[in-house]
Amino acid sequence: MNSEIQAYNDKQTEADKAICDLLATAIDSELTEAENKIWHAIPVWFIDGNPIVGYGRLKDSLRLLFWSGDTFEEEKLQKEGKFKAADIRYTSPDQINLDDLSRWIKKSREIQWDYKNIVKRKGQLERLK
Repeated sequence: MNSEIQAYNDKQTEADKAICDLLATAIDSELTEAENKIWHAIPVWFIDGNPIVGYGRLKDSLRLLFWSGDTFEEEKLQKEGKFKAADIRYTSPDQINLDDLSRWIKKSREIQWDYKNIVKRKGQLERLK
């Protein structure tokens, strides 16, 4: 695991650290080609400079965010914001369904919108894959 991401995880409460470690391990094992780093204060994985998936602490939960997740057609992922992102929120590692997580991570590779160039395109997203 990336040392910055491990340091982020280590700063969390015990329950949140367990969630973070589980998510990071699953994401790393599926997205082996992805670059990962702390971006806007949260762990994020990128493919070709495009943000794919990340997680971070909210007031009442830990959020797993897929930048293109709203187009995954997954009932458990909730639309987030005005673009194509969707998330799921956890308060315990027991809530994480590893089969769902694996499927979503695979979809994150297959279904991508071009967030990398969103500013250049003045807020317009284009489908990459």
